[in-house]
Amino acid sequence: MDFLLRAFQVLPRADWLALAAFVVGWVGYVRFARWRGTRCRSVLGTTNRIRLAWMLESTRREVRIVDSTVLQNLSSAPSFFASTTILVIGGLAAALGASEKANELVQELPFAARTSALVLDLKLLMLLGVYVHAFFRFTWAMRQYTFGALMIGAAPDRSVFATDEPARQAYAERAARVMGLAAETFNDGLRAIYFSFAGLLWFLSPLAMVAGTVGVIWVLYRREFHSDILAALAEAPPAPADRAQRAGDCGS
Repeated sequence: MDFLLRAFQVLPRADWLALAAFVVGWVGYVRFARWRGTRCRSVLGTTNRIRLAWMLESTRREVRIVDSTVLQNLSSAPSFFASTTILVIGGLAAALGASEKANELVQELPFAARTSALVLDLKLLMLLGVYVHAFFRFTWAMRQYTFGALMIGAAPDRSVFATDEPARQAYAERAARVMGLAAETFNDGLRAIYFSFAGLLWFLSPLAMVAGTVGVIWVLYRREFHSDILAALAEAPPAPADRAQRAGDCGS
C-alpha cells in the first residue's frame, strides 16, 4: 500500500493519463473488435467458417491423420509464444531486481525521459503485467487446442454419421466452436504482444506511449478487418452446411 501511495504521488499526471489511454485503448479495441466481428467480415469470423468446413470434412474421413497433423501445427504457435513470453517475464523480473542499474541504462538511451527508480519500477511492472497476461492467454489456447484434439479423437466413425446428417452437423459445429475459441484466445495473446510495444514507448515519454497505442490499434484494425489475407480468405467457398448468417464487408 505504501508503494502504491508513493507511486501515485511520484508519477506525473502526464504519465497517469498515458497509462489510462493505454488501458482504455487496449480494452476498448478488444470490445470493439468483438462487436464489429459480429456485424462485418473479419479474419476470425472468416476462418471460423473454414474451421467448420474442416470439421465437416473430418467427420467424413475414415482415417483422421491429416486432421491430427493440422491440429499439431496449429498448437505449435501458442506453444512457441508461451515459451518466448516466459523468457521475457524472467528478463523483466531480473530488471526489477536491479532497477538502479536499469535506470542508469535507460537514461543513456536517446530521447528517453529522465525518471526516478520508482517510476522505472512502475513501468517495468506494467510491462510485466502485459506479458503475464499474454502468457496465460497462450497457455490457455494450447489447452483449448488439446480439447479440440479430443473432439476429433472422440468423433464417431463416418458410418455412424452417414445415416444421421443432423448429428454430423451438430458435432462439426461444436468441434469448430472449440477450435474457434482456441484461435480467439491465441489472438488475444498476440494483441498483448502488440500492445507491449506501445508500453515500451513509455520509457521514452508519455506522448510516445499514447502515439504507440494509437498506432497499434490502427495496425490491428487494418489486419483484422481490411487486410489482403482477409480478402483472399473470404473468396473461399462457405461450408456446405454453414447455417450461420455470414457477416458482410462493412467497407473501409
